[in-house]
Amino acid sequence: MKASSLKESNTSNSSKRFHFFKKQNEKNINSGNPQLNASILMLTTFPPRECGIATYSKDLMESVNKAFGNSCAIKICALHDTKHPLEQSDSFDYSLDTDSTESYNRLHSKINRDESIKLVMIQHEFGLFNGYSDMFIDFLKSLKKTIIVAFHTVIPNPDSKLINYVREIASCAQCLTVMTNSSQSLLVNAYGIHPSKIKVITHGTHLIEHKNREELKSKYGLDQKTVISTFGLLGPGKSIETTLDALPELIKVFPDLMFLVLGKSHPTLVKNEGESYREFLVQKTKALKIEAHVSFVNEFLPLDKLLDYLQLTDIYLFTSKDPNQAVSGTFAYAMSCGCPIISTPIPHAKEFLSENKGLMFDFGDSQKLTAHLRTLLKDKHYRENLGLNGLHASSATSWENSALAHGHLFQKFAHPTQLVYQKPEIKLDHLQKMTSEVGLIQFAKLNQPDITSGYTLDDNARALIVICEYYKRTQNISLMPLLKKYFSFILNCQRNNGRFFNYVDDHQNFTPQNDKVNLEDSNGRAIWALGHLLEIEHLFPAKYTYLFNRAKECFGDFIPNAVHYNSPRAMAFIIKGIVLSGLAQTDSRYMDTLKKSASKLSKMYLHESGPNWKWFEPYLTYGNSVLPEAMLEAHKLTKIENYKVIAFESFNFLLQHLFDHDKFTVISNQTWFLRGDSIKECSLGGQQPIDVAYTILALKNFHDMFSNEGYEKKMELAFSWFMGNNHLKQIIYNPCTTGCFDGLELKNVNLNQGAESTVSYLLARLAFEE
Repeated sequence: MKASSLKESNTSNSSKRFHFFKKQNEKNINSGNPQLNASILMLTTFPPRECGIATYSKDLMESVNKAFGNSCAIKICALHDTKHPLEQSDSFDYSLDTDSTESYNRLHSKINRDESIKLVMIQHEFGLFNGYSDMFIDFLKSLKKTIIVAFHTVIPNPDSKLINYVREIASCAQCLTVMTNSSQSLLVNAYGIHPSKIKVITHGTHLIEHKNREELKSKYGLDQKTVISTFGLLGPGKSIETTLDALPELIKVFPDLMFLVLGKSHPTLVKNEGESYREFLVQKTKALKIEAHVSFVNEFLPLDKLLDYLQLTDIYLFTSKDPNQAVSGTFAYAMSCGCPIISTPIPHAKEFLSENKGLMFDFGDSQKLTAHLRTLLKDKHYRENLGLNGLHASSATSWENSALAHGHLFQKFAHPTQLVYQKPEIKLDHLQKMTSEVGLIQFAKLNQPDITSGYTLDDNARALIVICEYYKRTQNISLMPLLKKYFSFILNCQRNNGRFFNYVDDHQNFTPQNDKVNLEDSNGRAIWALGHLLEIEHLFPAKYTYLFNRAKECFGDFIPNAVHYNSPRAMAFIIKGIVLSGLAQTDSRYMDTLKKSASKLSKMYLHESGPNWKWFEPYLTYGNSVLPEAMLEAHKLTKIENYKVIAFESFNFLLQHLFDHDKFTVISNQTWFLRGDSIKECSLGGQQPIDVAYTILALKNFHDMFSNEGYEKKMELAFSWFMGNNHLKQIIYNPCTTGCFDGLELKNVNLNQGAESTVSYLLARLAFEE
């Protein structure tokens, strides 16, 4: 078997194993999106004030502004009072002293005069507005803007005074938001609020780039420790003593146990009582003789450090003794870090720890907490499964998805808001992470490359296209190591007969699968990638001529095989590769091959199409857009008019099934789409990023020839699928890792970030760059 490596000569090697280039560092080349003016005013506490709602509001503002830019961006009206003076006042155009009637009056007048403010959102906690404040109600009644009130707490068993107060708030607002279903039920059943006025938007969580737990433990001096932790602003309501009482018995069995108490004391508590609660806890650790097993991290942790601590945590504890605490940001953050959680039964825990995602115990019950901890400490597999289940459940509540939910809410109530999905900066971090010294690894577990999955020609060919397209736009020579690596992979897959193998294992050996699977489509993708490489030859210095000569050899060795291929997608990829390469202009072999492939596709189309079915096959499956796009490419080179007619008819037929006004849906790989089906009958699950990318590439190509057909608008709509404009309203691209999730299922997103999905996202994103 032949395996030819790329060298700075035209020689080749014959071996079953791969040859590869030395791994080199890669620089990222990014383009940015500007942040513009806001039209949503949010009344809330805000950093530098240290409180949970301030942190929540900062995360919400940043996520909404990043998702939608100026189309529904947020700016802040900072709340303060006598005990909490306004810090960094120059940072806020709007502020409110909640102790001052005059401040309320000035604020509503200023808001009403500001025509740029379309909506006012109020982050409500009773303590922030002095309990049942008449000043607050009068303020709401004076506003002439749309109002949304976000209730962070809904108190159960209300008396008549509280019921009337909440109803007054509701009468002034167009919408109320809560973070749990139980809070919604309370508003409906205990307060008499109509369900149509309430929207549940769960507390946001952070997407994270998952790190190695043991490495993090070493970083923070916790080697060989089993870590349990809790975090948040410290106060008696946290009931940290419940955990302290549980520790002595556990330490006898698990002597490496370490309990981290992360967070400083609540500023209000410090002003009123000093550090009395923390001192009480310190004294209790001494009395229980567990000082060596408890560490107080007395600081308001920055986000990156907090997420490190949570990721090194083996078990996270939430011990609040307040049954009225509807939701906890600390709880949400722990879930997003994959921590197995033991919690008291606040509403948030009851809803999110069901279905084997965590354990609960009653308020203050140290004995039950001890039993739960013993269970998890004994069974590492069980606790890791709990954490993973929680992580998958929490992905839907990421800040990116919270931003989407809020954006749609603002669009509904702040007329005439039209959401504009922002495109992230182009980053290659995850692509590089997935690339070994051999090539692009096939699969990932979350964002961690799974080397045991091996490699494929498919993925490395598509990765080469990404690098070629990126180089075409930037001409940054630092891309060369990746370009060589992916190209070298293609060369190593070519056999003596000119065809390519597709599957390579983690030991760099070709697998038996290559002899059992039809490899025509994989071969076509390799030729498509080589076409992209040859297209940019003129952009490189002369010293790289050897590389392009080797690509032409590879192309030429394969081309006699093309006329024997019958897979429509393989033929389409080959046509695209030939056109891009420019070889058909100087060598009749390539032009003859293109015409024969295009003729086959044309005959397939004429055989299968009819009045209501303008397609090449009796079904729509995967990668559909490449077929009409290939016919368009064939027309460009041959000027055969019938090819353009087929391209136009078939592409518009396909688009009818992918686009419905402002909605874009990918053909499901669970059911495919048979002639006679309705798109509404097909499953919404099984949507793959690769089909979105191919659709966008084809739309761009068709727009270049048919600029008045609305293809450019459809490109934007299709790309917004990655950014959350899909049936789950969840983001598919992960801006934290720069990877792309593997698929959109019926009820969830597949959180693994493998090669195909990430490369597909990059292909789609690059289509918008000139």
